[in-house]
Amino acid sequence: MSENNQVYKIRHSCEHVYAQAIKELYGDDIALAVAHISDEGFANDAKWKTPISEDDLPKIEKKMQEIISANLPIVRKEISLEEAKKLFKNNPFKLEWVNQWASQDKTLTVYQTGDTYIDLCKGPHVKSTGEIKAFKLTSIAGAYWRGDVNNEMLTRVYGIAFESPKELRKYLMALEEAKKRDHRKLGQELDLFMMHEKVGAGLPMWLPKGAIIVEELEKLAKEIELKAEYKRVRTPHIAKEELYIQSGHLPYYKDSMFPPMELDNEKYYLKAMNCPHHHLIYANTPKSYRDLPLRLAEYGHCYRYEDSGALFGLMRVRSLCMNDAHIYCAPEQFKSEFLAVIDLYKYYFKLFGIEKFEMELSLHNKEGLGKKYVNEPELWIQTEHEVREAMKDSGVPFSEVAGEAAFYGPKIDVQIWSAIGRKFTLATNQLDFAVPKRFNLTYIDKDGQEKTPLCIHRAPLSTHERFIGFLIEHFAGAFPAWLAPIQVIILPVSDKHLKYAEKLYQEFKDQNIRVEIDDCKETLGKKIRNSEMQKIPYMLVVGDKEIESQSITIRDYKTKEQKTEKIEIFTKNILEKIEKRAL
Repeated sequence: MSENNQVYKIRHSCEHVYAQAIKELYGDDIALAVAHISDEGFANDAKWKTPISEDDLPKIEKKMQEIISANLPIVRKEISLEEAKKLFKNNPFKLEWVNQWASQDKTLTVYQTGDTYIDLCKGPHVKSTGEIKAFKLTSIAGAYWRGDVNNEMLTRVYGIAFESPKELRKYLMALEEAKKRDHRKLGQELDLFMMHEKVGAGLPMWLPKGAIIVEELEKLAKEIELKAEYKRVRTPHIAKEELYIQSGHLPYYKDSMFPPMELDNEKYYLKAMNCPHHHLIYANTPKSYRDLPLRLAEYGHCYRYEDSGALFGLMRVRSLCMNDAHIYCAPEQFKSEFLAVIDLYKYYFKLFGIEKFEMELSLHNKEGLGKKYVNEPELWIQTEHEVREAMKDSGVPFSEVAGEAAFYGPKIDVQIWSAIGRKFTLATNQLDFAVPKRFNLTYIDKDGQEKTPLCIHRAPLSTHERFIGFLIEHFAGAFPAWLAPIQVIILPVSDKHLKYAEKLYQEFKDQNIRVEIDDCKETLGKKIRNSEMQKIPYMLVVGDKEIESQSITIRDYKTKEQKTEKIEIFTKNILEKIEKRAL
């Protein structure tokens, strides 16, 4: 969100009002640290001598409303370094910012609200507090000072603000819907996955129903990639240290890798990425231009030591199975291969009913050369231009973000929105101009010259963990029939109808339809409620009428419609939906 955007200014100013409110309410019990403004709202980190809870938020909101109703002017002022140090002498967090900004700017800026409150800030803000029309404090969490686990733990309070009460109400309704769709809650209720302290944080285990979804996604990807002439490979879960030193991953990503294991006087690491192994597979045999492009695909299991504070359900884990592939191509093949990957993303978006998406072109910055990025300034400029031109040709909306590239080249980060408008970061499409050289990867071109291929890293379905977490929330756990763990459940009205139900069960099983029978000693109404709680696409009721007519009564979970149909017609229809992977 642009800093000049009116909503940004409102949220920034609302955080400013929040800070003023807690200082007026709690005084020296609080040391203000830093504000955060984003597309999701605003947040404030502060050190509290006396801990607070969400029960305290209404009191703070009331004070904030008083400040807003007073329509106090918010005035920007420039001050010297000496004035800033004097003004914030009792706040170590602000002094740290003062010293940092002083090295970059000749003057520092503060914003003053009314006659009493003043804070170090670069702005921008609205002109007065009265311009803030709708806000809400939403939650409390812990946060390390400047995001560093070695620093002090602070209290972070989150909030949201909009230009009108109507927009706020809409947001709060969406927030309630998001809570209902929370993949952690639904994952437990639908028996999809579990975590266990004896296994470890961030290490999910797929239960039988969740494993079906995993396998269906893998089946989908393999079918698509087979048609696109990808070749499948499989690589080990560990490798020697020297492999990751050669690839350059260890120097850049060591903090995100599990500690090494010592075996036979060698260091081994759990695999954090598949690409170094694929590079070795490429190098196993000589290549000519006729072998390119070479597309190597793998559902490779990787392990990353995410900070414990960052772990979040299936979205941030330490064990992940990636829909990974590496495309080795000549420079003149790059654009067509890159665009084919973008088309693959678009195909998946349509398949899963993802209507809103955006791609970010992540670029390097000069300051990071040789540290965060490989030191090839000319190649950075050239490859970023090529990716930019390819994205323009794709017709897909994209924006550019500096300083977020991979260490070996520019990348496309894919953002998608769920059915209720919640934003997710899905996966990446990366151009690697550096690492193939490290592995001496070559091919012989048409003129008999030895060349180094480019490498495209791509994972359109992200990891099983992240993508299924998204799908749970996107579909609210009500998966389309092809993806649903149980596609059909048969509900006999009583025990005397069980034999007919078992006959149907076998017929569906023979057609590879995932089916179950609810033969518990409960009323039909209770069986229907249980099936609806499990969000099973089709409930088939069988009683005297159905046996007599050799039919079934179908209850559709999504449409809530009920109709009686011949078995062969229902079977034909559901098999067609499964084959087409219909929504």
